[in-house]
Amino acid sequence: MVSQKTTVNNASGLHARPASELAKVCTQCNSDITIVVGEKRINPKSILILMSAAIRSGTEIVVECNGATEKEDLEAVINAIDGGLGE
Repeated sequence: MVSQKTTVNNASGLHARPASELAKVCTQCNSDITIVVGEKRINPKSILILMSAAIRSGTEIVVECNGATEKEDLEAVINAIDGGLGE
């Protein structure tokens, strides 16, 4: 398992559009991916779960990946988040 901290930079946090983009990136990954926000452990492959987590701008999260392509998947997810998820 690999993990990395990052900060959600989108002005509105993970609302519908960026949550959709993040779910799309995560769905394309072969690893099991978990986003840790405080005490919550979230499956980012579900847009509804992402939106219900109410992750706001400036929130520090931890992305965990576990699987055969975990390093590549972690890089893809972190790059998507750091890149603003299409915003």
